[in-house]
Amino acid sequence: AGATRVVEAGVAEEGVGRGMPIEWREQGRQLHLYNERISYIMRVLETGTLGHLYFGPRLATERDYGHFLRESYVDRFNQVLDPIPVEMPTPGRGDFRVPGLAVRHADGSIVLDLVYREHTVSAGKPVLDGLPSTYVEDPAEAETVEVLLVDGNSNLQVRLLATIYRDYPVVTRSMRVVNDGVGDVKLTTSMSAVLDLPDPDWHLVQLAGDWARETHIVDAPLVTGTRALRSQRGSSGHQQNPFLLLRRPSTTEATGEAIGMSLVYSGNFLAEVEVDPADTVRARIGMDPETIRWRVAPGMDLQIPEAVLVWSDEGVGGVSDAYHGLYRERLATGQWRDEPRPVVLNSWEGVYYDFDEDALVEMARASAELGAELFVLDDGWFGQRDADDSSLGDWTVDLRKLPSGLPDLVERVKSLGLRFGIWIEPEMVNPRSRLFETHPEWAVGFPGRPRSELRNQLVLDLSNPEVVDYLERVIGNVLSSADIGYVKWDYNRVITEPYGCLLYTSDAADEHRDVGVSVGGGGV
Repeated sequence: AGATRVVEAGVAEEGVGRGMPIEWREQGRQLHLYNERISYIMRVLETGTLGHLYFGPRLATERDYGHFLRESYVDRFNQVLDPIPVEMPTPGRGDFRVPGLAVRHADGSIVLDLVYREHTVSAGKPVLDGLPSTYVEDPAEAETVEVLLVDGNSNLQVRLLATIYRDYPVVTRSMRVVNDGVGDVKLTTSMSAVLDLPDPDWHLVQLAGDWARETHIVDAPLVTGTRALRSQRGSSGHQQNPFLLLRRPSTTEATGEAIGMSLVYSGNFLAEVEVDPADTVRARIGMDPETIRWRVAPGMDLQIPEAVLVWSDEGVGGVSDAYHGLYRERLATGQWRDEPRPVVLNSWEGVYYDFDEDALVEMARASAELGAELFVLDDGWFGQRDADDSSLGDWTVDLRKLPSGLPDLVERVKSLGLRFGIWIEPEMVNPRSRLFETHPEWAVGFPGRPRSELRNQLVLDLSNPEVVDYLERVIGNVLSSADIGYVKWDYNRVITEPYGCLLYTSDAADEHRDVGVSVGGGGV
Protein backbone atom coordinates (compact mmCIF):
# COMPACT_ATOMS: atom_id res chain seq x y z
CA ALA A 1 0.00 0.00 0.00
CA GLY A 2 1.24 3.46 -0.89
CA ALA A 3 3.65 2.21 -3.55
CA THR A 4 3.70 3.78 -6.97
CA ARG A 5 4.51 2.14 -10.25
CA VAL A 6 5.42 4.21 -13.30
CA VAL A 7 5.41 2.77 -16.80
CA GLU A 8 7.21 4.78 -19.45
CA ALA A 9 7.43 3.67 -23.05
CA GLY A 10 5.96 0.32 -22.02
CA VAL A 11 8.71 -0.63 -19.54
CA ALA A 12 7.51 -1.50 -16.02
CA GLU A 13 9.52 -0.79 -12.89
CA GLU A 14 10.33 -4.15 -11.33
CA GLY A 15 9.01 -5.25 -7.94
CA VAL A 16 6.72 -2.29 -7.32
CA GLY A 17 2.99 -2.45 -6.69
CA ARG A 18 2.63 -6.18 -6.02
CA GLY A 19 -0.71 -7.11 -4.51
CA MET A 20 -2.40 -3.88 -5.58
CA PRO A 21 -5.79 -4.09 -7.34
CA ILE A 22 -4.44 -2.55 -10.55
CA GLU A 23 -2.41 -5.00 -12.58
CA TRP A 24 -0.15 -4.05 -15.49
CA ARG A 25 0.76 -6.81 -17.93
CA GLU A 26 3.75 -5.82 -20.00
CA GLN A 27 2.91 -8.47 -22.56
CA GLY A 28 -0.11 -6.99 -24.28
CA ARG A 29 0.24 -3.70 -22.37
CA GLN A 30 -2.92 -4.32 -20.39
CA LEU A 31 -4.27 -2.54 -17.31
CA HIS A 32 -6.64 -4.58 -15.15
CA LEU A 33 -8.48 -2.77 -12.36
CA TYR A 34 -10.21 -5.20 -10.00
CA ASN A 35 -11.64 -5.83 -6.58
CA GLU A 36 -13.56 -8.80 -5.20
CA ARG A 37 -16.62 -8.05 -7.33
CA ILE A 38 -15.68 -6.33 -10.58
CA SER A 39 -13.00 -5.93 -13.25
CA TYR A 40 -12.30 -3.01 -15.56
CA ILE A 41 -9.75 -3.64 -18.31
CA MET A 42 -7.91 -1.26 -20.63
CA ARG A 43 -5.31 -2.18 -23.23
CA VAL A 44 -2.87 -0.26 -25.37
CA LEU A 45 -3.72 -1.19 -28.95
CA GLU A 46 -1.20 -1.69 -31.75
CA THR A 47 -1.85 1.88 -32.93
CA GLY A 48 -0.96 3.25 -29.47
CA THR A 49 -4.59 4.11 -28.74
CA LEU A 50 -5.88 3.16 -25.30
CA GLY A 51 -8.62 0.59 -25.87
CA HIS A 52 -11.42 -0.40 -23.54
CA LEU A 53 -11.80 -4.17 -23.21
CA TYR A 54 -14.16 -4.94 -20.36
CA PHE A 55 -16.34 -3.80 -17.47
CA GLY A 56 -18.18 -6.48 -15.56
CA PRO A 57 -17.83 -9.31 -13.02
CA ARG A 58 -14.43 -10.03 -11.55
CA LEU A 59 -12.02 -11.84 -13.86
CA ALA A 60 -8.86 -13.74 -13.03
CA THR A 61 -5.62 -11.78 -12.85
CA GLU A 62 -2.33 -12.60 -14.61
CA ARG A 63 -4.16 -13.31 -17.84
CA ASP A 64 -4.23 -11.65 -21.24
CA TYR A 65 -7.67 -10.56 -22.37
CA GLY A 66 -6.77 -9.37 -25.84
CA HIS A 67 -9.25 -11.84 -27.30
CA PHE A 68 -12.05 -9.59 -26.02
CA LEU A 69 -11.37 -7.34 -29.01
CA ARG A 70 -13.71 -8.33 -31.80
CA GLU A 71 -12.25 -9.39 -35.11
CA SER A 72 -12.35 -6.44 -37.46
CA TYR A 73 -15.00 -6.33 -40.12
CA VAL A 74 -13.33 -5.46 -43.44
CA ASP A 75 -15.37 -4.26 -46.39
CA ARG A 76 -14.62 -4.99 -50.06
CA PHE A 77 -12.25 -2.03 -50.21
CA ASN A 78 -10.22 -3.53 -47.35
CA GLN A 79 -11.25 -0.72 -45.04
CA VAL A 80 -11.76 -1.51 -41.36
CA LEU A 81 -15.30 -0.62 -40.38
CA ASP A 82 -15.79 -2.56 -37.18
CA PRO A 83 -16.04 -0.16 -34.23
CA ILE A 84 -13.10 -0.62 -31.92
CA PRO A 85 -13.74 0.03 -28.21
CA VAL A 86 -11.71 3.04 -27.09
CA GLU A 87 -11.27 4.50 -23.61
CA MET A 88 -11.42 8.11 -24.83
CA PRO A 89 -12.63 8.15 -28.46
CA THR A 90 -12.02 11.14 -30.73
CA PRO A 91 -13.51 12.08 -34.11
CA GLY A 92 -11.84 12.40 -37.48
CA ARG A 93 -9.93 9.10 -37.52
CA GLY A 94 -12.60 6.68 -38.71
CA ASP A 95 -14.62 6.25 -35.52
CA PHE A 96 -17.97 7.74 -36.49
CA ARG A 97 -19.72 7.12 -33.21
CA VAL A 98 -20.20 9.81 -30.59
CA PRO A 99 -16.80 10.99 -29.23
CA GLY A 100 -15.51 11.35 -25.71
CA LEU A 101 -13.17 14.23 -26.52
CA ALA A 102 -13.38 16.61 -29.47
CA VAL A 103 -11.35 19.74 -30.11
CA ARG A 104 -10.78 22.46 -32.64
CA HIS A 105 -7.14 23.40 -33.10
CA ALA A 106 -5.94 26.91 -33.89
CA ASP A 107 -5.70 25.98 -37.60
CA GLY A 108 -9.32 24.80 -37.61
CA SER A 109 -8.56 21.07 -37.75
CA ILE A 110 -10.34 18.63 -35.45
CA VAL A 111 -8.21 15.47 -35.56
CA LEU A 112 -6.72 14.11 -32.34
CA ASP A 113 -4.47 11.06 -32.36
CA LEU A 114 -4.14 10.24 -28.67
CA VAL A 115 -1.26 7.82 -28.10
CA TYR A 116 -0.30 6.10 -24.85
CA ARG A 117 2.91 7.47 -23.30
CA GLU A 118 3.00 6.22 -19.70
CA HIS A 119 0.94 5.49 -16.64
CA THR A 120 1.25 5.86 -12.89
CA VAL A 121 -0.44 3.67 -10.29
CA SER A 122 -0.88 4.95 -6.75
CA ALA A 123 -2.77 4.03 -3.62
CA GLY A 124 -5.75 6.16 -2.69
CA LYS A 125 -7.54 8.72 -4.83
CA PRO A 126 -6.46 12.27 -5.76
CA VAL A 127 -8.63 15.33 -5.18
CA LEU A 128 -9.90 17.00 -8.34
CA ASP A 129 -8.98 20.68 -8.56
CA GLY A 130 -12.00 22.92 -8.09
CA LEU A 131 -14.60 20.18 -8.42
CA PRO A 132 -16.55 17.91 -6.10
CA SER A 133 -15.54 14.26 -6.30
CA THR A 134 -15.60 11.07 -4.32
CA TYR A 135 -12.70 10.58 -1.92
CA VAL A 136 -11.00 8.17 0.46
CA GLU A 137 -10.10 8.56 4.13
CA ASP A 138 -7.48 5.82 3.99
CA PRO A 139 -5.27 5.17 0.92
CA ALA A 140 -6.03 1.46 1.30
CA GLU A 141 -9.66 2.10 0.31
CA ALA A 142 -8.88 2.54 -3.40
CA GLU A 143 -6.20 2.57 -6.05
CA THR A 144 -5.84 4.96 -8.97
CA VAL A 145 -4.16 4.80 -12.34
CA GLU A 146 -3.33 7.95 -14.28
CA VAL A 147 -2.73 7.27 -17.97
CA LEU A 148 -0.99 9.90 -20.08
CA LEU A 149 -2.21 10.14 -23.68
CA VAL A 150 -0.59 12.63 -26.05
CA ASP A 151 -1.48 14.00 -29.46
CA GLY A 152 1.97 14.31 -31.01
CA ASN A 153 0.98 16.92 -33.56
CA SER A 154 -0.46 19.48 -31.13
CA ASN A 155 1.20 18.29 -27.88
CA LEU A 156 -2.20 18.18 -26.26
CA GLN A 157 -2.06 15.91 -23.23
CA VAL A 158 -4.95 13.96 -21.80
CA ARG A 159 -4.41 12.57 -18.31
CA LEU A 160 -7.06 9.93 -17.72
CA LEU A 161 -7.81 9.05 -14.09
CA ALA A 162 -9.45 5.74 -13.19
CA THR A 163 -9.98 4.68 -9.58
CA ILE A 164 -11.14 1.29 -8.35
CA TYR A 165 -12.67 1.20 -4.86
CA ARG A 166 -11.94 -1.75 -2.58
CA ASP A 167 -15.38 -2.06 -1.01
CA TYR A 168 -17.72 -0.95 -3.81
CA PRO A 169 -18.39 -2.31 -7.33
CA VAL A 170 -17.30 1.11 -8.57
CA VAL A 171 -14.81 2.65 -10.98
CA THR A 172 -14.54 6.44 -11.16
CA ARG A 173 -13.37 8.19 -14.31
CA SER A 174 -12.24 11.72 -15.07
CA MET A 175 -9.56 13.45 -17.10
CA ARG A 176 -7.43 16.56 -17.13
CA VAL A 177 -6.66 18.15 -20.48
CA VAL A 178 -3.32 19.97 -20.66
CA ASN A 179 -2.22 22.16 -23.57
CA ASP A 180 1.53 21.65 -23.84
CA GLY A 181 1.64 23.07 -27.37
CA VAL A 182 1.95 26.53 -28.86
CA GLY A 183 -1.59 27.17 -30.14
CA ASP A 184 -4.98 27.53 -28.50
CA VAL A 185 -7.15 24.43 -28.37
CA LYS A 186 -10.91 24.71 -27.97
CA LEU A 187 -12.60 21.76 -26.31
CA THR A 188 -15.93 21.19 -28.07
CA THR A 189 -16.73 17.87 -26.36
CA SER A 190 -15.25 16.69 -23.07
CA MET A 191 -16.95 13.64 -21.61
CA SER A 192 -16.04 12.35 -18.18
CA ALA A 193 -16.44 8.70 -19.16
CA VAL A 194 -17.16 6.60 -22.22
CA LEU A 195 -18.14 2.95 -22.01
CA ASP A 196 -18.09 0.64 -25.04
CA LEU A 197 -20.15 -2.55 -24.72
CA PRO A 198 -20.14 -5.46 -27.16
CA ASP A 199 -23.90 -6.04 -27.55
CA PRO A 200 -27.13 -3.99 -27.51
CA ASP A 201 -29.28 -6.33 -25.40
CA TRP A 202 -29.98 -3.72 -22.75
CA HIS A 203 -32.77 -1.49 -21.53
CA LEU A 204 -32.00 2.17 -20.89
CA VAL A 205 -33.44 3.42 -17.61
CA GLN A 206 -33.60 7.14 -16.89
CA LEU A 207 -35.07 9.36 -14.18
CA ALA A 208 -37.27 12.17 -15.52
CA GLY A 209 -40.07 14.41 -14.30
CA ASP A 210 -40.75 17.90 -13.03
CA TRP A 211 -41.47 19.76 -9.82
CA ALA A 212 -43.61 17.66 -7.47
CA ARG A 213 -43.37 14.65 -9.81
CA GLU A 214 -39.65 13.94 -9.73
CA THR A 215 -37.70 10.79 -10.61
CA HIS A 216 -40.21 9.05 -12.83
CA ILE A 217 -38.63 5.82 -14.08
CA VAL A 218 -38.51 5.61 -17.87
CA ASP A 219 -37.47 2.17 -19.11
CA ALA A 220 -37.12 1.18 -22.78
CA PRO A 221 -35.01 -1.26 -24.81
CA LEU A 222 -32.08 0.04 -26.83
CA VAL A 223 -32.53 0.33 -30.58
CA THR A 224 -30.16 1.37 -33.35
CA GLY A 225 -29.40 5.07 -33.14
CA THR A 226 -28.82 7.42 -30.22
CA ARG A 227 -30.82 8.36 -27.15
CA ALA A 228 -29.75 11.43 -25.23
CA LEU A 229 -30.60 12.67 -21.74
CA ARG A 230 -29.50 16.20 -21.00
CA SER A 231 -30.04 19.45 -19.21
CA GLN A 232 -29.32 22.85 -20.73
CA ARG A 233 -30.97 24.78 -17.92
CA GLY A 234 -27.76 25.77 -16.17
CA SER A 235 -28.26 22.94 -13.70
CA SER A 236 -29.41 19.39 -13.41
CA GLY A 237 -32.81 18.96 -11.85
CA HIS A 238 -36.22 17.36 -11.88
CA GLN A 239 -36.48 17.20 -15.66
CA GLN A 240 -33.41 15.02 -16.12
CA ASN A 241 -30.92 13.56 -13.68
CA PRO A 242 -27.19 13.31 -14.60
CA PHE A 243 -27.45 9.54 -14.53
CA LEU A 244 -28.32 6.59 -16.72
CA LEU A 245 -28.74 2.91 -16.06
CA LEU A 246 -28.47 -0.05 -18.42
CA ARG A 247 -30.13 -3.29 -17.42
CA ARG A 248 -30.52 -6.64 -19.12
CA PRO A 249 -34.12 -7.41 -20.20
CA SER A 250 -34.43 -10.05 -17.49
CA THR A 251 -32.90 -7.91 -14.73
CA THR A 252 -35.16 -7.13 -11.79
CA GLU A 253 -34.75 -4.99 -8.70
CA ALA A 254 -32.88 -7.81 -6.93
CA THR A 255 -31.35 -10.04 -9.63
CA GLY A 256 -29.52 -9.73 -12.92
CA GLU A 257 -26.91 -7.52 -14.55
CA ALA A 258 -27.05 -3.71 -14.52
CA ILE A 259 -24.61 -0.84 -15.15
CA GLY A 260 -24.92 2.70 -13.82
CA MET A 261 -23.23 5.91 -14.99
CA SER A 262 -23.51 8.95 -12.72
CA LEU A 263 -21.95 12.39 -13.16
CA VAL A 264 -20.67 14.27 -10.10
CA TYR A 265 -21.60 17.65 -11.56
CA SER A 266 -24.65 19.89 -11.14
CA GLY A 267 -24.43 21.97 -14.34
CA ASN A 268 -25.45 21.34 -17.93
CA PHE A 269 -24.83 17.70 -18.78
CA LEU A 270 -25.30 15.05 -21.45
CA ALA A 271 -25.82 11.33 -20.92
CA GLU A 272 -26.14 9.44 -24.18
CA VAL A 273 -26.29 5.88 -25.51
CA GLU A 274 -25.60 4.94 -29.13
CA VAL A 275 -26.22 1.61 -30.83
CA ASP A 276 -24.37 1.37 -34.14
CA PRO A 277 -25.20 -0.87 -37.14
CA ALA A 278 -22.58 -3.39 -35.95
CA ASP A 279 -24.67 -3.87 -32.77
CA THR A 280 -22.16 -2.40 -30.37
CA VAL A 281 -23.09 0.13 -27.69
CA ARG A 282 -21.33 3.32 -26.68
CA ALA A 283 -22.52 5.13 -23.56
CA ARG A 284 -21.06 8.47 -22.52
CA ILE A 285 -21.66 11.02 -19.79
CA GLY A 286 -20.22 14.48 -19.15
CA MET A 287 -20.68 18.22 -19.54
CA ASP A 288 -23.13 19.20 -22.28
CA PRO A 289 -21.09 19.88 -25.44
CA GLU A 290 -23.67 22.21 -26.99
CA THR A 291 -23.51 24.75 -24.17
CA ILE A 292 -20.12 24.20 -22.55
CA ARG A 293 -17.03 24.73 -24.65
CA TRP A 294 -13.67 25.71 -23.28
CA ARG A 295 -10.58 27.33 -24.74
CA VAL A 296 -7.35 25.92 -23.31
CA ALA A 297 -4.48 28.29 -24.03
CA PRO A 298 -0.86 27.08 -24.19
CA GLY A 299 0.36 26.17 -20.72
CA MET A 300 -3.18 25.92 -19.35
CA ASP A 301 -5.25 22.91 -18.36
CA LEU A 302 -8.84 21.97 -17.57
CA GLN A 303 -10.04 19.38 -15.08
CA ILE A 304 -13.12 17.51 -16.33
CA PRO A 305 -15.77 16.42 -13.74
CA GLU A 306 -15.89 12.91 -12.37
CA ALA A 307 -18.15 10.09 -13.52
CA VAL A 308 -18.90 7.09 -11.31
CA LEU A 309 -19.50 3.73 -13.01
CA VAL A 310 -21.20 0.87 -11.16
CA TRP A 311 -21.63 -2.76 -12.23
CA SER A 312 -24.05 -5.06 -10.41
CA ASP A 313 -25.19 -8.66 -10.69
CA GLU A 314 -27.72 -7.98 -7.93
CA GLY A 315 -30.18 -6.11 -10.09
CA VAL A 316 -31.10 -2.45 -10.17
CA GLY A 317 -31.04 -2.45 -6.38
CA GLY A 318 -27.38 -3.42 -6.41
CA VAL A 319 -26.58 -0.31 -8.44
CA SER A 320 -28.67 1.83 -6.08
CA ASP A 321 -26.97 0.36 -3.02
CA ALA A 322 -23.51 1.09 -4.43
CA TYR A 323 -24.34 4.71 -5.24
CA HIS A 324 -26.12 5.38 -1.96
CA GLY A 325 -23.32 3.89 0.10
CA LEU A 326 -20.50 5.59 -1.79
CA TYR A 327 -22.15 9.01 -2.02
CA ARG A 328 -23.30 8.98 1.59
CA GLU A 329 -19.91 7.93 2.96
CA ARG A 330 -17.37 9.18 0.40
CA LEU A 331 -18.95 12.13 -1.41
CA ALA A 332 -20.84 13.90 1.35
CA THR A 333 -18.56 15.73 3.79
CA GLY A 334 -18.74 17.55 7.08
CA GLN A 335 -20.27 17.04 10.50
CA TRP A 336 -23.66 15.85 9.31
CA ARG A 337 -22.34 13.09 7.06
CA ASP A 338 -22.44 10.62 9.93
CA GLU A 339 -24.81 12.27 12.42
CA PRO A 340 -28.61 12.09 12.51
CA ARG A 341 -30.21 15.26 11.15
CA PRO A 342 -32.23 17.36 13.61
CA VAL A 343 -36.02 17.34 13.58
CA VAL A 344 -37.02 20.59 11.83
CA LEU A 345 -40.01 22.88 11.80
CA ASN A 346 -39.96 25.32 8.89
CA SER A 347 -42.06 28.47 9.09
CA TRP A 348 -43.10 28.54 5.42
CA GLU A 349 -46.43 26.69 5.20
CA GLY A 350 -47.46 28.00 8.62
CA VAL A 351 -47.24 31.73 7.93
CA TYR A 352 -45.75 32.29 4.45
CA TYR A 353 -44.86 36.03 4.31
CA ASP A 354 -47.31 37.12 7.02
CA PHE A 355 -45.61 36.99 10.42
CA ASP A 356 -44.09 38.96 13.27
CA GLU A 357 -41.64 37.98 15.99
CA ASP A 358 -44.28 36.79 18.44
CA ALA A 359 -45.97 34.58 15.84
CA LEU A 360 -42.65 32.93 15.00
CA VAL A 361 -41.79 32.33 18.65
CA GLU A 362 -45.19 30.75 19.24
CA MET A 363 -44.63 28.39 16.29
CA ALA A 364 -41.21 27.52 17.69
CA ARG A 365 -42.67 26.87 21.18
CA ALA A 366 -45.31 24.49 19.81
CA SER A 367 -42.73 22.64 17.72
CA ALA A 368 -40.39 22.26 20.70
CA GLU A 369 -43.20 20.67 22.69
CA LEU A 370 -43.60 18.14 19.87
CA GLY A 371 -39.90 17.26 19.89
CA ALA A 372 -38.46 19.53 17.20
CA GLU A 373 -34.79 20.43 17.50
CA LEU A 374 -34.37 23.14 14.84
CA PHE A 375 -36.60 26.07 13.88
CA VAL A 376 -36.07 27.56 10.40
CA LEU A 377 -37.27 31.03 9.46
CA ASP A 378 -38.13 30.72 5.79
CA ASP A 379 -38.78 33.36 3.11
CA GLY A 380 -40.09 36.83 3.98
CA TRP A 381 -37.67 38.16 6.61
CA PHE A 382 -35.71 40.63 4.40
CA GLY A 383 -36.20 43.79 2.35
CA GLN A 384 -39.93 44.46 1.97
CA ARG A 385 -40.76 40.90 1.06
CA ASP A 386 -44.57 40.58 1.25
CA ALA A 387 -44.83 38.48 -1.94
CA ASP A 388 -42.50 36.63 -4.28
CA ASP A 389 -42.18 39.56 -6.70
CA SER A 390 -39.97 41.83 -4.59
CA SER A 391 -36.79 42.24 -2.54
CA LEU A 392 -34.66 39.26 -3.60
CA GLY A 393 -31.16 40.71 -3.43
CA ASP A 394 -31.92 43.08 -0.56
CA TRP A 395 -30.47 40.96 2.23
CA THR A 396 -31.20 43.18 5.23
CA VAL A 397 -33.75 42.38 7.94
CA ASP A 398 -37.26 43.76 7.43
CA LEU A 399 -37.71 45.80 10.62
CA ARG A 400 -41.45 46.12 9.97
CA LYS A 401 -41.78 42.42 10.86
CA LEU A 402 -38.79 42.05 13.18
CA PRO A 403 -38.28 45.46 14.88
CA SER A 404 -35.49 44.10 17.08
CA GLY A 405 -33.74 42.41 14.18
CA LEU A 406 -32.58 38.82 14.18
CA PRO A 407 -30.59 38.68 17.46
CA ASP A 408 -33.64 39.02 19.72
CA LEU A 409 -35.66 36.45 17.74
CA VAL A 410 -32.78 33.99 17.70
CA GLU A 411 -32.26 34.23 21.46
CA ARG A 412 -35.96 33.73 22.14
CA VAL A 413 -36.01 30.61 19.94
CA LYS A 414 -32.82 29.27 21.52
CA SER A 415 -34.33 29.74 25.00
CA LEU A 416 -36.87 27.10 24.01
CA GLY A 417 -34.07 24.58 23.49
CA LEU A 418 -34.08 24.90 19.69
CA ARG A 419 -31.40 25.78 17.19
CA PHE A 420 -32.17 28.56 14.73
CA GLY A 421 -31.92 28.42 10.92
CA ILE A 422 -32.66 30.88 8.13
CA TRP A 423 -33.66 30.83 4.44
CA ILE A 424 -31.67 32.49 1.65
CA GLU A 425 -31.60 32.43 -2.15
CA PRO A 426 -28.56 34.62 -2.82
CA GLU A 427 -28.01 33.89 -6.52
CA MET A 428 -31.39 35.40 -7.48
CA VAL A 429 -32.75 38.94 -7.76
CA ASN A 430 -36.21 40.46 -8.24
CA PRO A 431 -36.52 43.29 -10.75
CA ARG A 432 -38.47 44.97 -7.95
CA SER A 433 -35.54 45.35 -5.56
CA ARG A 434 -33.10 48.02 -4.51
CA LEU A 435 -30.25 45.85 -5.78
CA PHE A 436 -31.62 45.58 -9.32
CA GLU A 437 -32.52 49.26 -9.43
CA THR A 438 -28.91 50.07 -8.52
CA HIS A 439 -27.17 47.38 -10.57
CA PRO A 440 -29.36 46.04 -13.40
CA GLU A 441 -26.19 44.96 -15.18
CA TRP A 442 -25.54 42.42 -12.44
CA ALA A 443 -28.37 40.18 -13.68
CA VAL A 444 -27.69 37.54 -16.31
CA GLY A 445 -29.00 38.52 -19.74
CA PHE A 446 -27.97 39.64 -23.20
CA PRO A 447 -27.30 43.40 -23.41
CA GLY A 448 -30.00 45.17 -25.38
CA ARG A 449 -32.43 42.26 -25.19
CA PRO A 450 -35.26 41.65 -22.74
CA ARG A 451 -34.66 39.16 -19.94
CA SER A 452 -37.09 36.33 -19.30
CA GLU A 453 -38.53 36.41 -15.80
CA LEU A 454 -39.31 33.11 -14.09
CA ARG A 455 -40.94 33.16 -10.64
CA ASN A 456 -40.60 36.96 -10.90
CA GLN A 457 -36.84 36.43 -10.67
CA LEU A 458 -33.63 36.93 -12.61
CA VAL A 459 -30.29 35.26 -11.96
CA LEU A 460 -27.28 37.19 -10.70
CA ASP A 461 -24.09 36.94 -12.75
CA LEU A 462 -21.76 35.15 -10.35
CA SER A 463 -18.92 35.29 -12.89
CA ASN A 464 -18.68 38.96 -11.88
CA PRO A 465 -16.42 39.37 -8.80
CA GLU A 466 -18.35 42.49 -7.76
CA VAL A 467 -21.50 40.40 -7.42
CA VAL A 468 -19.71 37.75 -5.38
CA ASP A 469 -18.14 40.39 -3.12
CA TYR A 470 -21.54 42.00 -2.54
CA LEU A 471 -23.21 38.71 -1.65
CA GLU A 472 -20.37 37.67 0.63
CA ARG A 473 -20.66 40.95 2.49
CA VAL A 474 -24.44 41.17 2.92
CA ILE A 475 -25.05 37.47 3.59
CA GLY A 476 -22.04 37.42 5.89
CA ASN A 477 -23.47 40.34 7.85
CA VAL A 478 -26.75 38.46 8.34
CA LEU A 479 -25.16 35.16 9.38
CA SER A 480 -22.75 36.82 11.80
CA SER A 481 -25.42 39.01 13.41
CA ALA A 482 -26.80 36.19 15.57
CA ASP A 483 -26.23 32.56 16.52
CA ILE A 484 -27.54 31.06 13.27
CA GLY A 485 -26.74 27.36 13.11
CA TYR A 486 -28.38 26.34 9.84
CA VAL A 487 -28.92 27.80 6.37
CA LYS A 488 -31.69 26.68 4.03
CA TRP A 489 -30.36 27.70 0.61
CA ASP A 490 -33.00 27.46 -2.12
CA TYR A 491 -32.41 27.27 -5.85
CA ASN A 492 -35.75 27.97 -7.50
CA ARG A 493 -35.02 29.28 -10.97
CA VAL A 494 -33.13 27.93 -13.98
CA ILE A 495 -30.98 30.09 -16.23
CA THR A 496 -32.15 31.82 -19.40
CA GLU A 497 -30.27 34.18 -21.74
CA PRO A 498 -26.93 32.83 -20.44
CA TYR A 499 -24.37 35.56 -20.86
CA GLY A 500 -21.42 36.60 -18.74
CA CYS A 501 -21.49 40.39 -18.90
CA LEU A 502 -18.06 40.91 -17.35
CA LEU A 503 -16.40 38.50 -19.79
CA TYR A 504 -17.90 40.13 -22.85
CA THR A 505 -17.22 43.72 -21.79
CA SER A 506 -13.63 43.18 -20.68
CA ASP A 507 -10.44 43.82 -22.63
CA ALA A 508 -10.27 40.09 -23.22
CA ALA A 509 -13.62 39.98 -25.00
CA ASP A 510 -12.25 39.43 -28.48
CA GLU A 511 -9.96 36.67 -27.22
CA HIS A 512 -12.77 34.72 -25.57
CA ARG A 513 -15.88 35.68 -27.53
CA ASP A 514 -16.38 32.27 -29.10
CA VAL A 515 -16.16 30.40 -25.83
CA GLY A 516 -19.56 28.96 -24.95
CA VAL A 517 -20.89 30.41 -21.72
CA SER A 518 -23.00 28.37 -19.35
CA VAL A 519 -23.60 30.52 -16.30
CA GLY A 520 -24.10 28.17 -13.38
CA GLY A 521 -23.43 25.23 -15.68
CA GLY A 522 -19.67 25.18 -15.79
CA GLY A 523 -18.64 28.80 -16.30
CA VAL A 524 -16.18 30.01 -18.87
